[in-house]
Amino acid sequence: MNSTTWDSSYEWRAVLILSVAFGLVGVDRFVLPPLFPSMMKDLHLNYQDLGNLVGILGVAWGTAAILVGNLSDRLGRRRILVPAAVIFSLLSVLSGFAVGLLSLLAIRAVMGLSEGPVASTGVAVAVEASHPSRRGMNNGFFQCTIALFGIGIAPIVATQLLRITSWRAVFWIVGAPGLIVAAFMWFIIREPHTIAASQTTGAPQRAPLSTIFKHRNVLLSMVGLLCAMTGIFVLSAVMPNYLVDYLKLTTPQMGFVTSAIGFGGALGQLGLLTLSDFIGRRSATLISFLIAAIFLWLFIHTGANLPLLFGLLWIAAMFNFGALAILAGPIPAEAAPVGLIASVAGIVIGAGEIFGGGVAPSLAGTIAQHLGIQYTLYYALGGQIAGLVISAFLLETAPRKSRSGPRATVSELDKSPAVLH
Repeated sequence: MNSTTWDSSYEWRAVLILSVAFGLVGVDRFVLPPLFPSMMKDLHLNYQDLGNLVGILGVAWGTAAILVGNLSDRLGRRRILVPAAVIFSLLSVLSGFAVGLLSLLAIRAVMGLSEGPVASTGVAVAVEASHPSRRGMNNGFFQCTIALFGIGIAPIVATQLLRITSWRAVFWIVGAPGLIVAAFMWFIIREPHTIAASQTTGAPQRAPLSTIFKHRNVLLSMVGLLCAMTGIFVLSAVMPNYLVDYLKLTTPQMGFVTSAIGFGGALGQLGLLTLSDFIGRRSATLISFLIAAIFLWLFIHTGANLPLLFGLLWIAAMFNFGALAILAGPIPAEAAPVGLIASVAGIVIGAGEIFGGGVAPSLAGTIAQHLGIQYTLYYALGGQIAGLVISAFLLETAPRKSRSGPRATVSELDKSPAVLH
């Protein structure tokens, strides 16, 4: 498996189409919070409803990631990715027809069930397609688009569209591109056995499912990702209302500041994952949680100063998303037993989503409703501090920092082997 025989053309095509698909997942998932101040008036919703709407998608996303990850290892990647993209796109369109809280909850729950498999299966495809020396960078490229498109571009576009149309029309507009991307994925994405046949001399048998937790990084990734997602999803859910209701910004100003989460997060996912290829997964994760906590604390103590709010939130999100990306991508993938990359990614992402992306925003909604929306930011800060402690116990698995060197496959990094097939 040397550089001269590696199929780099497929590597870049696969990572590119995965990145676009995951970006659209981000748009469909995160466009709701910036639209919510307008939706509140029409549908008579409150902060608790916002937390529940964000939370139910996270729980459904996590549940699907766990269940479908192993299914993807058995049935193949395209059979999971393509239907998932079609379904979440149609459900985004359907969101524009919602008539109340119950219909929105139902739509968001099914949307989560279709989006979760894109995360776990996408991580597996990105790992399988990537040369070991580019595994972190390519996972960063894949993962960063959910922040760039979903929390960076979407708030700006959505709040500008609200000037000329309704929140319902915004849902209709953002749902359509996913159908086109689904068709491209069907023709581009290869199955693991096809990659194995073209790039190695043979494909090992899949390890028993019971070996998934043999490497301690799997459990640590689950807990650490919960902490990272608590920060990201609490901030993403409450930030628009925090800026409008507490700091008294206008809707366009809110869209501008909120976009810092996405732009900073995208840079963090790409930059920190690439950096982790060189300095190691553990060091990059520790640095990410530490800096995210410092700058979130500074953001909490900043008033209605737009440039300062944007800058502080940019840096906090950059490092928070960096930690999330490392814990959701290469760390569990490099700890995965043979043939179970999607299964391990699904379990790790699923646990993080159910609690960090599902339960945490719902609790944040309760805090906002009963204590004040400003106190939800301290809840997000607590996630960063807890993540810092957890990541200190990770084992290093980055090929450049491990004993096996930069050409190592996943299976050579650990006595509990994992491979790309």
